[in-house]
Amino acid sequence: MYAQEGEREDSSAAGAGRGGLPAASRSALRGVAVRRLLALRGRGGLTSSHVRVAADALGVSERTVWRWLAEAGRDERAADEPGARAQTSTRFTITPEVRGLLALWKGNVRAVHRELVLRAARQSPHGGAPSLTTLHRAIRRDLTPGERAGLAGGERAARKHDVFLARPRLWRNHVWETDHKQVPVLVDVDGKARRPWITWFTDCATNAITGVAVTPVHPSRESVLSALRSAVLREDPYGPIGGLPEKVRVDRGKDFLSRTVSAAFDLLDVTVEDLPAYTPHLKGTVEGLNRAVESMFLAALPGYARQPRPGKRASSPKDEVLLDFEDFTARLLAWTSWWNTEHQPAPLRGRTPLEAWQDDPTPLRDVPATDLWTFTLEDAGTRTLTTRGIRFKKRDYVGAWMTGQAGIQVRVRFMPHHDHRIEVYQAATGRYLGPADLADQATDEQISAVRRARAARSRRLKKDLEASQRERYAAVNQPEAPRRLGALTTVQAGAEIAQLAGTALSALAMPDLIPPAAPPADWRTPPSLVTRTAPGRPSPVPSEPAPGRPPGPAEQTTEDGDAS
Repeated sequence: MYAQEGEREDSSAAGAGRGGLPAASRSALRGVAVRRLLALRGRGGLTSSHVRVAADALGVSERTVWRWLAEAGRDERAADEPGARAQTSTRFTITPEVRGLLALWKGNVRAVHRELVLRAARQSPHGGAPSLTTLHRAIRRDLTPGERAGLAGGERAARKHDVFLARPRLWRNHVWETDHKQVPVLVDVDGKARRPWITWFTDCATNAITGVAVTPVHPSRESVLSALRSAVLREDPYGPIGGLPEKVRVDRGKDFLSRTVSAAFDLLDVTVEDLPAYTPHLKGTVEGLNRAVESMFLAALPGYARQPRPGKRASSPKDEVLLDFEDFTARLLAWTSWWNTEHQPAPLRGRTPLEAWQDDPTPLRDVPATDLWTFTLEDAGTRTLTTRGIRFKKRDYVGAWMTGQAGIQVRVRFMPHHDHRIEVYQAATGRYLGPADLADQATDEQISAVRRARAARSRRLKKDLEASQRERYAAVNQPEAPRRLGALTTVQAGAEIAQLAGTALSALAMPDLIPPAAPPADWRTPPSLVTRTAPGRPSPVPSEPAPGRPPGPAEQTTEDGDAS
């Protein structure tokens, strides 16, 4: 056994060369060794023993080292890479033209080579394009892996080859990160299969999920405010994790930067850090959470659909009973609790987010639930409380506390998209008065009937528009202009144009149908306008003029007894 180990050691030393170093290390040390020998020769202290030691360490002969010194004496640049093959001016390199072709053909080297061959043939009958092997070699030599990936797949593919620094973990509630995520799970929402959205906040120091909100459709500022309330409150059922953070990182989402959300952060004394676009690595904590929830939780749910390619829809699973929205939300909140109390992320070194949170002695800033509710509402200005309640968005809102309060000035605040209720405050002092509910609110059956009618109308309109705009073209097998199908006779075309013309309001307008009335007789009307007016209507004849007053112009009669 010992003999075999010795044999392996001898063979590895032989593979490393006479210098006992790997080939890559010997190549890297060539320039350093030659520059050191040149410095010794410049001081007059270079001897054959120095060259012999360098040759033995680099795994080359003494003659080779002397040749490197001679080349470096003639050209200082030769000392940077001793022994490197001399570059000829005819070597093919990647030019901006080739980079543009690689981007055009999405990294397809064979297609780029065909394009180069065609261009070279047009410029010179003898050609001049590089071979496919030469092109591959030049791409590997002149382009980095990130550049090659970026030319083939875009910025996101190139970012996978970048190096990112890790932020230091400071203290709890120092920085939060927030984001929206559309889950790849189809959920039954009122009989329709939809992919819900998750809005959550996470603490960067402890990896804890501080707050979460789920919406069946695309989220809005209401989702952000709801998740923020659940993140700040530390009462049941939100748990011990929470409080006000010092800073929140967002990624330029319009919901996170809306006026209402920005005002809530300002009132809560929270700094918002707006990150540049397309920089998910700058909020790596929440992005890591987005990836973890899919692989650790969502992939096992019924209705899971893998993330589609860009521009494609997620395929609907077949023969699978979907979760309803309530059940999905309950499971997600249970997983969130498991993440905070049982899961042990690698950066926490064997601790759960809750343990890391409790081990941190940093003081917390709490906000009462009533004040937090006020801060996270949108202001709608002042209104006057009338006997019909408060008029808001062309609807009346009433509350039991309004009895005897008609005539006062109030300030209305509301949760976005929750138009069934508003919160009312006294305009002068800001004192909370109470909620107000929508008066004469429709029943659930009426709302469902209206939604069904709207959906049927939308489907019918969409079908009519598609039928009127659908065009068919003839299939071709030779280069020619597109040829529309569907023949019309002259009579059919004229009838359809006439029918469409009758529906245009501008065509139906007839300003000269009823000409203006004739002006009074004592006016001096231009002759050109007299023919464009209607004859005057007969004026009523008064029964008897007032005593002592001459008859007016309207009371003077003609010989026929008609009023002039």
